[in-house]
Amino acid sequence: MKYGSLVKMVVIIVMSTFIISCQKTDDIVSNNEFSTDAVEDVSLKSANNSKGFVHGIVVNIDGDDYYFGGAPDGPGGAIDVPGHSWVQAGPNQLVGKHYNTGPFDKPQFWSSDAPDGEYLYKVHAIIDTWSPEKAEMYAKKGYVHYHHFISVDTGDKHPSKVPWLKHTARTSFIFDGGPHHAVPHDVTPGVDYEFMPNGSTPYNP
Repeated sequence: MKYGSLVKMVVIIVMSTFIISCQKTDDIVSNNEFSTDAVEDVSLKSANNSKGFVHGIVVNIDGDDYYFGGAPDGPGGAIDVPGHSWVQAGPNQLVGKHYNTGPFDKPQFWSSDAPDGEYLYKVHAIIDTWSPEKAEMYAKKGYVHYHHFISVDTGDKHPSKVPWLKHTARTSFIFDGGPHHAVPHDVTPGVDYEFMPNGSTPYNP
């Protein structure tokens, strides 16, 4: 076989492998499969290309607009989880920043020993339904807590979909606050598997 033909064959094989690999990655994201690590990697890259994080973000779910449930302390009375800011990172994903701030800037709302306003967690959200199987799968990946969405138009909860949340701590502190006065626990850098774990409780809108 001539050298030129051999080079062409190698190029074709390499390109084919690359295309197949890309297709598999696209399938993971578009179908919202359970390979959450790959999904989060894509989300973070998308977020880095965004225009910034927003407190009181409006999330479009299947054609309707929703807030994260919380307090009406966002711009124009927009509702959100206290201390959180978000950026959309795909049709079913968001990336958030969780600060030690409460509704209407209440100080040290989430942690009594972390400085007021401290950037506590990086948050990744995947919008999905609840089921026992999904709850178990998400928990293994660190998505131990789900929240709820509130309709911008009606104020009702979404009938079936929730944001599954993974909180990755950036520093060490005691988590002893929040709207439900969570059971205190010590947090160290990394995924917080004790962050208000409610994933095993069925979603009831």
